[in-house]
Amino acid sequence: MIAAHNPAIQSSVLALNRHYMAVHILPVPRAFCLLYKEAAEVISVESGVYHSYGFDDWLEAGLLRRALGEVIEGDWIRTVNFEIQVPRIIRLLRYDRLPRNAVKFNRRNIFLRDENCCQYCGRRLGMHKLSLDHVMPKSRGGPTTWENIVCCCLDCNVRKGGRTPHEAGMRLMKVPLKPAHNPLLFHHLGSRKYESWQAFLSD
Repeated sequence: MIAAHNPAIQSSVLALNRHYMAVHILPVPRAFCLLYKEAAEVISVESGVYHSYGFDDWLEAGLLRRALGEVIEGDWIRTVNFEIQVPRIIRLLRYDRLPRNAVKFNRRNIFLRDENCCQYCGRRLGMHKLSLDHVMPKSRGGPTTWENIVCCCLDCNVRKGGRTPHEAGMRLMKVPLKPAHNPLLFHHLGSRKYESWQAFLSD
């Protein structure tokens, strides 16, 4: 049983297919479930060398390193019976599918693409203070597409109303485009704890 309040549970795990190609970002409980069922193995980067571990070996290696007093960076999960390190990368042992190139068009990915930054005034805000705006107003035939939807603060959305940015005397921070890759991947790559993902995400 994993404590739901543990911040480590909010971490993400990069899943590779059998051929070491990045295919998914998984929540920690799902990653551990796959490891425990022997459907996946941990891929760990240690001193520039890649090592693979099954669930039991990964548990034992972490406990041994702790017993030896080694400093181990990363997140740890405490269960009723043991404590285990959260892996950053796992490899799906029976999954051959290739990565999906299509990026889902949804609210979360638009916010990630625009980095939670209003594309008119440049303020970075929490999601509850942001909305989505049709650059060319929907009432005037503007499509709901990557190229016509931007992250926008509530104040700018009201100010712009049913006008184009030019008509409202407003300017976009950048031209909205469809991302080439899942924005969540690159959002995580901005954090040092996910730097080991980089080797599997190069174009």
